[in-house]
Amino acid sequence: MLPVIAIVGRPNVGKSTLFNRLIGSRQALVDDRPGVTRDRNYGTTEIEDREVMLIDTGGFEPVPEDDLFAKIRVQAEAAIQEADVILLVVDIRAGMTPADEMTAQLLRRMGALDRVILIINKCDGPKQEELANDFWAFGIENMLTVSAEHGRGIYELHDAIVACLPESIAGEADDGEDEDEENPEIRIAVIGRPNIGKSTLVNRMIGEDRHVVHDSPGTTMDAVDSLFEEDGRRWRIVDTAGIRRKARIDERMEVVAVTRAIKAIERCHVTLLMIDGMEGITGQDARLAALAADRGRAVVVLINRWDLARNNPEVSSKNMDYQLETVLPHLTWAPHLFVSALTGKGCHRILPTIQRIYKQFDKRVPTSELNRWLDMTVSAHPPPQKHNHKVRMNYVTQHRVRPPSFIIFGNSPEAIAAPYIRYLENRLRDSYGFEGTPVRIKLKRKRKPGEAHEAS
Repeated sequence: MLPVIAIVGRPNVGKSTLFNRLIGSRQALVDDRPGVTRDRNYGTTEIEDREVMLIDTGGFEPVPEDDLFAKIRVQAEAAIQEADVILLVVDIRAGMTPADEMTAQLLRRMGALDRVILIINKCDGPKQEELANDFWAFGIENMLTVSAEHGRGIYELHDAIVACLPESIAGEADDGEDEDEENPEIRIAVIGRPNIGKSTLVNRMIGEDRHVVHDSPGTTMDAVDSLFEEDGRRWRIVDTAGIRRKARIDERMEVVAVTRAIKAIERCHVTLLMIDGMEGITGQDARLAALAADRGRAVVVLINRWDLARNNPEVSSKNMDYQLETVLPHLTWAPHLFVSALTGKGCHRILPTIQRIYKQFDKRVPTSELNRWLDMTVSAHPPPQKHNHKVRMNYVTQHRVRPPSFIIFGNSPEAIAAPYIRYLENRLRDSYGFEGTPVRIKLKRKRKPGEAHEAS
């Protein structure tokens, strides 16, 4: 297990900025508005040749009367409990606040002060150093002044972190093992409209309440990674922000969150598209489906809240199947499951389905077999002629996987219309499956003898 470093503190002291600085990329959302980070955000990095896991947490509120902020505090406390080193971040410009003192007292009650490094952030120059003396009142011996935004004091922070790591962890060497090629990590993105149950589903799949769940839409603002192991395989699941129609995106932060969700789709293998079984499939669901397919991701459609939908006489699986065919015709190759993230009904089938379609997503067909398939397919239904000129398709090769992508060479690729390409895709699926994954077919003109030599 990697050593764990948790970043805690009240809202808007620069925790996410420090997280990004240590990670070396803008993985966590940063904004002047307090409360942007709501879940535990995980990331790995190297500090002085030691690989560590960082956890960015939501901010502590002095009196978390609001139900949402109370849940955010629970998330931060969970991060403290699992951390080997705790970075308590305060704002030197604001001085000591009641929220800072409350956080320090909480750490003291949890018996965690011996693992704490007090980070006095936003200290941009030597003139501000004297302002840090007030923070000695917290009784934390390990104290550093830094500027997470400008990188000041980060090297000293690296030294302090390594010095605080337990010897059993700090002394461990990297075993140098490569990723298991037969059981690689599968990355999953959970997408859907706001308040559809994405965080509830992720919590159920990883087996703990790591993501904040609340009735208000937009609780998840960032794309948050979670790692877990199941059936001897490592999984990474990404809970994304709910994506609304553009006309309903008012806040700048929500626009950024949507961008993060799209990037999460691009870096994952499989996308879980969640649909509300009570409401049915909407136009926005169709746009999200197209988003995942256009970016070449495997897809599983989850019809959520099916426990409630089944009590509605107007809702049936037959009706839902019809909606899938008519509203999502571009996703007919994706399997669908009826689930309830809240009760767990049907959720046991999600990981086996993902494993099955990941194999299809990563499938490679031998070239010789593909060319036999092409001969039979074209013979059964030849492409239309162009101006009395016979259109030939000479050979095919698969040039990549994830998603499976093919190049077909012929004499007149420009003469092949979209309906015939769909015919080829359907025959590919009939022969080789490719369940749950988009298939890419590209047409190229076969070079004439001597053409390559002349071009060179």
